Amino acid sequence: MQRFFVAAALLLAALSVQAVPSAPAVYRVGIRNFHFQPMQLVVPAGATVTWTNHDEEPHVVTSAGNQFKSSPALDTDDHYSAVFIRPGTYAYYCSIHPQMTGTIVVK
Repeated sequence: MQRFFVAAALLLAALSVQAVPSAPAVYRVGIRNFHFQPMQLVVPAGATVTWTNHDEEPHVVTSAGNQFKSSPALDTDDHYSAVFIRPGTYAYYCSIHPQMTGTIVVK
């Protein structure tokens, strides 16, 4: 019986030091004063990027080369997320205000 308790204690100790997988990081882009902030964001492959509109005007996150799905119109405090799987450079803009541009660089 004592061997059982020792074995159980060793098993619990081994389980407690195993790495627990962490949730994938979410990278954020704010939309403020008709700018994407930051204008360029570098992320690892598989990252989720979330845009949040902090302006009073609507904005649409639109891929410059149709490399990712465009957002719907984002009203104040609305957000939109996209997952970037493949390495590369992803240019985007606001289709309502095309002077607003940004880039996601996936490593």
